[in-house]
Amino acid sequence: MARKLRFFKEQMVKAGLSPSTRSAISDDVDLDNLEVKLGELEAELMEMNANHEKLQHSYNELIEYKLVVQKAGEFFHSAQSMAAAKQREVEAQQRGEGSIDSPLLLEQEMVTDPSKQVKLGFVSGLVPREKSLAFERILFRATRGNVFLKQSVLEGSVTDPASGEKAEKNVFVVFYSGERARNKIVKICEAFGANRYPFTEDLSKQFQIITEVSGRLEELKTTIDVGLVHQTNLLQTIAYHFEQWSHLVKKEKSIYHTLSMLSIDVTKKCLVAEGWCPVFATNKIQNVLQRATVDSNSQIGTIFHILQTKESPPTYFHTNKFTSAFQEIVDAYGIAKYQEANPGVFTIITFPFLFAVMFGDWGHGICLFLATSYFIIKEKKFSSQKLGDITEMIFGGRYVIMMMALFSIYTGLIYNEFFSVPFELFGPSAYGCRDPACRDASTAGLVKVRATYPFGVDPKWHGTQSELPFLNSLKMKMSILLGVAQMNLGIILSYFNAKFSGNELNIRYQFLPQMIFLNSLFGYLSLLIVVKWCIGSQADLYHVMIYMFLSPTDDLGENQLFFGQKFLQIVLLLAALVAVPWMLFPKPFLLKKQHEERHRGQSYALLENSLDESDEMEVRHGSSSHEEFEFSEAFVHQLIHTIEFVLGAVSNTASYLRLWALSLAHSELSSVFYDKVLLLAWGFNNIFILIIGIFVFICATVGVLLVMETLSAFLHALRLHWVEFQSKFYEGDGYKFQPFSFASLDAEDE
Repeated sequence: MARKLRFFKEQMVKAGLSPSTRSAISDDVDLDNLEVKLGELEAELMEMNANHEKLQHSYNELIEYKLVVQKAGEFFHSAQSMAAAKQREVEAQQRGEGSIDSPLLLEQEMVTDPSKQVKLGFVSGLVPREKSLAFERILFRATRGNVFLKQSVLEGSVTDPASGEKAEKNVFVVFYSGERARNKIVKICEAFGANRYPFTEDLSKQFQIITEVSGRLEELKTTIDVGLVHQTNLLQTIAYHFEQWSHLVKKEKSIYHTLSMLSIDVTKKCLVAEGWCPVFATNKIQNVLQRATVDSNSQIGTIFHILQTKESPPTYFHTNKFTSAFQEIVDAYGIAKYQEANPGVFTIITFPFLFAVMFGDWGHGICLFLATSYFIIKEKKFSSQKLGDITEMIFGGRYVIMMMALFSIYTGLIYNEFFSVPFELFGPSAYGCRDPACRDASTAGLVKVRATYPFGVDPKWHGTQSELPFLNSLKMKMSILLGVAQMNLGIILSYFNAKFSGNELNIRYQFLPQMIFLNSLFGYLSLLIVVKWCIGSQADLYHVMIYMFLSPTDDLGENQLFFGQKFLQIVLLLAALVAVPWMLFPKPFLLKKQHEERHRGQSYALLENSLDESDEMEVRHGSSSHEEFEFSEAFVHQLIHTIEFVLGAVSNTASYLRLWALSLAHSELSSVFYDKVLLLAWGFNNIFILIIGIFVFICATVGVLLVMETLSAFLHALRLHWVEFQSKFYEGDGYKFQPFSFASLDAEDE
């Protein structure tokens, strides 16, 4: 039945029809009756196709035959006209006196006895134009030049009767002498796909043939049109019911596919199914099974029993249209293991926020918000349509883009940038001129005349000489703070993963040393940044961090930010040094000890609570408990993890500086487009140049800043989440819960 439906769909596509979205809905469709009906429709449609092909083949042959008769008739008519003119010329010369310039053999040639003249045969037809040169060459070689070929190019293309495809062809007439030459010509025509048609030299018969063929063509055309109308009506009827029939067949196939996965009980009287279901759905499933027993009038009820298994369950996160796109971002990296912390919860906030840090401009954010609002308002319309790949991707992530736009407006207000132009939205600037002469000054002459600007960057800082180093310092330090905060969040989530899985070794020898190492170095750097901002110090933090390692006992001098800083740096440095062997050595030895105790039967409880992840995988797959413990393999594995974390702590912190770099790049590009395009065009005082400047500014803003920069910031935010954040706690080696559902059948088919 599915094959027949696929056949119907192919025929509908050929006819330019599509299944009706308002398909007839009826609950009384019986599968057996539907099978009979589909068979009858298939037989009727195949008979129509066969008749149509025969009629179309005859029609195409007659079209070619008519063209051959017309073109070949022109050949013979032209030749006969030339022969008659030559005959009249000879007769005129015979009546006159001979000239010294007259050919000596002409009279002899023309007065030859007709009975002694050779009668030439001919073959006519059509040959594909791209093969015409090769066709002529092979004819010449095969007959050693004892043929005469005449060709005429047809204007336009004709439909080939054999293939049914349009092709450009030439009409040909081959003159030959002898039966052997004719046989060779026929074989060559067959080899080149040249269609041969009979032709008569009699002019009256030619006109008669053309008249008969034209009449036959009109009859065939009428018959073909009537057949197409009948076929279209049948396909329209099928299209009206197609969605309902297709859905019914898919449901039946999915049911049998699921039943095929069931096993037969030892008594061979019932089927046994094992599967996964959410805990909250247990009562619903039992109620549905009981209702199905009553509806089917079964004398035996369905038994629902919860099994205990060591297999790892699938992962199921309940999402809606808002959270599903954020979950897809995480699932693209890997599916969470059962009871593993889900990064998607945090991604809802952190992903659009990190994007906005790089994209901060509330003018551009408003443009993004307006664009995504259109998709949100029209989501019912778009969800029922088949969209293109790019449009479907944008529509699926409409709520992600909306959050990105809202956070971009927020960070744009902090940066005080509207298409790179600052505004005094929250009050006047805190800075003013000391005297009127400093109106156009950069920083000289500016003094603080009122309270600090209440929100974001002061508008006076934009366009001044100190803007770049100020924003550089602000955005660079902010990037480090955000990066260290997110990496700490990742390590904290690793603690909860270990806690829920009962892995005490990971808590003691992975979570604690990682927290100590990261915060002894980069947590301390974040503290120095905050303290420097609070007290307004001019201390060089680069100098402080470098000499914390090179000369930890030296006096800090003017770089000291608070009392006891030197002692704290020494303690933190020692803690970071201790954290490295703490991560490396204890865990492999403890795993070896647990393995030995397990085989002595002394610590079954410890095995259940502190299995390493590799041991858990062995238990899931039923591996033998008597396998030897490879201490070297465990040690190398832990060594790799330790090196990866220590080096990653440095590289990942540096990687967050991309927030600073892309933010500055976005701001500078926006400023260039505003200053060098819009303001430059405005300065010409020419309406034509101004219109061109506005057009170029809009195209550059949309193409570069709203499309390319959005994509760039999106990819960088994606990398920060996948690599810098999720690598601290997320393994993503689980598998997704895929329940049996009729609603998902159409999506799976697409």
